[in-house]
Amino acid sequence: MDKLKELIVKRLPKFFAGNLFGTAIDTLVLWLFSHLVFHDYVGQVIVSPIISFECAVMANFVFSYYVTWKDRISQLSSRSFFRHYLGYNASCTGTFLLKMGILMLIQWLTKWDVVICNLLALCVSGVVNFLMDNFVVFKKKAEEV
Repeated sequence: MDKLKELIVKRLPKFFAGNLFGTAIDTLVLWLFSHLVFHDYVGQVIVSPIISFECAVMANFVFSYYVTWKDRISQLSSRSFFRHYLGYNASCTGTFLLKMGILMLIQWLTKWDVVICNLLALCVSGVVNFLMDNFVVFKKKAEEV
């Protein structure tokens, strides 16, 4: 129970703050590309979210690496940063595919603006992303468990 309490009390607020920042970046970039750059369905609902996703991933990772999960990083180095980033980006890509499926389903069912559908989809995929960060990307070393 202490591990669950530590996870919720210590990590979740930091994760939420970092992802709130990433969501703001994701939403801004998505809005810019879907309203000012692309005017067709593929550009607005597929290409724009991919671009906004990569921008948000980088922002979220930097926050996660240096703030949320910093005590699980044994050595701060370029090698460590990029090794964790590869795992983080792979994890986020999986949750991105989940988010895209949810976004497209909501948009198809409701015909709401892609930005609203994206925010709803981010709520679901955010939970999955937190669990992946905790148990895969920034997992505790065997001797810490």
